[in-house]
Amino acid sequence: MIGLPFAGDGLVHGVLTGLGIFAALLFYAYEKRRRGLTDPRLWPIAGFAVAFGAIGSRLLTWDVSRQVSLADWWGNGDRSILAGLVGAWFGVHLGKRLTGYRKSTGDLLAPSVALALVLGRGGCLLTELPGTPTGGAWGIVLTPGQAALIGGPAGAGLHPSFAYEIVFHAIAFAVMWRFRDRLAHPGDLFICYVTSYALFRFGVEFVRGNEVLWLGMSRPQWFLLAVLPLLAWRMRRVFGRPVRPALKGRVA
Repeated sequence: MIGLPFAGDGLVHGVLTGLGIFAALLFYAYEKRRRGLTDPRLWPIAGFAVAFGAIGSRLLTWDVSRQVSLADWWGNGDRSILAGLVGAWFGVHLGKRLTGYRKSTGDLLAPSVALALVLGRGGCLLTELPGTPTGGAWGIVLTPGQAALIGGPAGAGLHPSFAYEIVFHAIAFAVMWRFRDRLAHPGDLFICYVTSYALFRFGVEFVRGNEVLWLGMSRPQWFLLAVLPLLAWRMRRVFGRPVRPALKGRVA
């Protein structure tokens, strides 16, 4: 497979990430209208999710040993989708606390997040180290210049791990579109999506090429091991309750 023509290009990555956020907000607006939700507090809550998602993706991966300016850290520092999701989750709850909104927003947010990640991971696929070496013909082969730029091996086929994630999130979005009105209670859709992504991400980390921390597993995998028991408990609550019929106008 052809290498990465935009290797290390922060502009391309930023544009696709921005397009992903824009697409997510458009879908959020569509779902609000479809469900008949007119509460003006829902938009500030979405804004808190976006803002704290961006902050979390950087803040929780900040390497304090690096002597860089705040501007350079924000523009070129490491970012993490998992940390961004944690930040967005915190932002939603903070937004609800400040606005006094008490109802679940998970069913609105889950498909929007998946849509954002389809495009956002496209930026990762075009600009970042793809993954570990693979013997498959689908591997991405870096030129010596690209390899030196993003710190990968040249001439070897590498797992397109971000492409695997794009496929996952696209399928997740399609499934959520199909079943978004069929789960038992508001917020169940979000729990199902986050749990399935956690399991998928734990597996795909083995071909991502991230730094191994301990026992052959990376930092994201150890983080996921810590949160998966909580997600499993929440999933038991989701599927341990009777499924109600579809309600087109139900509150999310």
